[in-house]
Order: sequence, then C-alpha cells, then structure tokens
Amino acid sequence: MDKRNKTSAGKSNKEICLLYLKKYEEKDLNSIGEMFSEDIVLRDWKIRVEGKENALNETRKNFENADSIEIEVLSTYENKDTVASELKITVDSTEELYVVDVISINSNGKIKSIRAYLGRGNE
Repeated sequence: MDKRNKTSAGKSNKEICLLYLKKYEEKDLNSIGEMFSEDIVLRDWKIRVEGKENALNETRKNFENADSIEIEVLSTYENKDTVASELKITVDSTEELYVVDVISINSNGKIKSIRAYLGRGNE
C-alpha cells in the first residue's frame, strides 16, 4: 500500500472511496454522514449543494427514489487526495447508469467533495 496516500484516519483514499460506495449501495445514510466533512460539496449532472446537511438531504432523496442500488466499480484512479472511480450503477434492477465519481478527501479522512459525471455504456 502506498503510504503517502494514507489519511490521518489510517485508511487510504481508495479505501475510503470504496467504503463510501459500499455504504451508498447499502443506502446507509448514517455511515455516509460520518464520512462527509462539514463543508462537503456535492455536484452531479442535476444538482450542486454545499454543506453536510444539504449533501445528506440529496443523498436521502436518491435513496428514497430507488428500491435497490447496485454499484459495480469498473476501475479506480488515485492521486494525492482524490480518487476517480468508473462505475456501473444499476437502479431497481432496470436502469443502468455509467458514472465517474471524483471524490476528494481531506487530511482527516473525510470526504470533502464528490463530483459525479454521467457517461454512457458501450452500446
């Protein structure tokens, strides 16, 4: 494991990112809340919000609008404080989304920003 990418929380940025995706798939809002920094910025192709409470509210809406969420991590790319993950997200076993999440993590191991970009599959 590359020690320079360890946070003060002892986890690598990639480990934090993968844990976030797992908790998102499980719709575990409490665990996600513990992972967010107070000043998080959440942005995707539909919304942009600032602050932990606003980010959690948007996440809650996503959870309420889906019976099930499956996340397949296709690849990850990591630098000093950011991890980009190419994802295939299946919502309610029918809707497939190809997304790149760019997740930045602060020195305390908290997620400080999530930027999500919608793409398309190979079809």
